[in-house]
Amino acid sequence: MALNINEIIEDSFQLIGGNFATAGEASTQLKMKLTELGVDETIIRRAAIATFEAEMNVIIYAAAARLHYVITPRNITIRIEDMGPGIEDIQLAMQEGYSTAPDWVREMGWGAGMGLPNMKKNSDEFRIDSVVGEGTTVEMVINFP
Repeated sequence: MALNINEIIEDSFQLIGGNFATAGEASTQLKMKLTELGVDETIIRRAAIATFEAEMNVIIYAAAARLHYVITPRNITIRIEDMGPGIEDIQLAMQEGYSTAPDWVREMGWGAGMGLPNMKKNSDEFRIDSVVGEGTTVEMVINFP
C-alpha cells in the first residue's frame, strides 16, 4: 500500500496521571491514523509501542502530560511533556529493568522498568530531558522507509 501522506498531520492528547482507565487511548488513535495513511505495519507497531510506554509512564508517575505527534511524508515525531517528579538519574532510568514504580503499580502488572528502554528501542531518534521537581520531556522520531 502506498503512503498517503501529502501534508503534515498532527494531533495532541491530554494525559492524566493515575487514570489507568484511559491507558492506551492515544497510542490506539495514533495506530488507527497511521493505518489509515498506509504506513508500514512495522512502523505502526514501533510507534504504538513507544507511545503506549510514554502513556504508561505519565499515568504511573506524573500529574498530567501533553502528548503531541506530527506525521510528515518522511517520519513521525512523538513528543511528551509531563508535569511530574522528573528523573534524578536518566542514565540509570534508561537501564532495562530499573524501576521506581510503587508496589501497588507492580501488583497491577506495570512498572517493570522497560518503559524508557522500549521507547528508545522503537525510535530512530530519542531525546529525553528532565528537571527534578518540574517534569520530563521525551521526543521520539520514527523514520519511514
